[in-house]
Amino acid sequence: MSSGLKRIIFASFVITTLFCSAIAVQAAEKITVASVAWTGVTIKSEVAVSVLESLGYKAETKVFSVPIAYTALANGDADVFFGNWMPSMANIAGKFFKNGKVIKYIANMPGAKYTLATPTFCAKNGLKDFSDIAKFGDKLDWKIYGIEPGNDGNLIIQDMIDKDMFGMGKFKLVASSEVAMLAQAQAYAKNGKWIIFLGWAPHSMNERIDMTYLTGSTDQTFGDNDGTATVYTNIRKGLEKDNPNVAKLFKNMTFPVSMMNQIMTSGHKDKTLSLHKAGLKWLKTNPAMYEKWLDGITTVDGKPGAAAFKAYLDSKL
Repeated sequence: MSSGLKRIIFASFVITTLFCSAIAVQAAEKITVASVAWTGVTIKSEVAVSVLESLGYKAETKVFSVPIAYTALANGDADVFFGNWMPSMANIAGKFFKNGKVIKYIANMPGAKYTLATPTFCAKNGLKDFSDIAKFGDKLDWKIYGIEPGNDGNLIIQDMIDKDMFGMGKFKLVASSEVAMLAQAQAYAKNGKWIIFLGWAPHSMNERIDMTYLTGSTDQTFGDNDGTATVYTNIRKGLEKDNPNVAKLFKNMTFPVSMMNQIMTSGHKDKTLSLHKAGLKWLKTNPAMYEKWLDGITTVDGKPGAAAFKAYLDSKL
């Protein structure tokens, strides 16, 4: 083989290698965050997209129902989900964890709450526990208010009704949306009308509504710890191998309940402030949090991640 031909073959090899590498890098740089239309998950998801963008990734949020979010992760159509509330989501998420297509990964928010709630005046008048619900069926118009169809909380409530748990067989689940349900709960509480609804913390509802969480949950409903929950970050199978820098970032990203309460409350009080911007403002005021998140994380071109995100915040706020 002539030296000229060898040089041509070598050059072709280098070009092909660089081209393939460029395609691989481009693919790895696109990150999709699966989200659901819940306030807390929205904040986490949109803040994560901002962090990723500051590092040079092409990031986007796609909003799904809970079951479809897991299908997207399993199919590789999404990379991460910050809203795995456990134990209540076990009936949806468990099969994906078991078959290995979705990785449970890391607890991003311990000490959360997810169970049935009622206005405090109802609790003071005897509606304190799951076992009390049926006693006040007439006052409650035999209805329990949930959020969007298909979410785990609604499935638990419907299962309680179908199995006549706590004598709840006559009740009807009213599926709605987070915003609509909470507007109705707030109006009912203000006007002295009885209601049971799906409640959780952190959320600004805990300040907007004088509400009480019911006791008496079991491991067949919202957990045997009265609805105390841990929220996990889930990732698709293979993300750690495909993009270890991003996977490590997601492992670092925790969201204390106090942080989320403060962001939600500021977003509720200032109607001109989007939840996304409220989250960014909180991080700018509390840099220790994002410095922890970005410890050991780099931009796509290898520069320190914390400095890049600080510059991003300065440009946006």
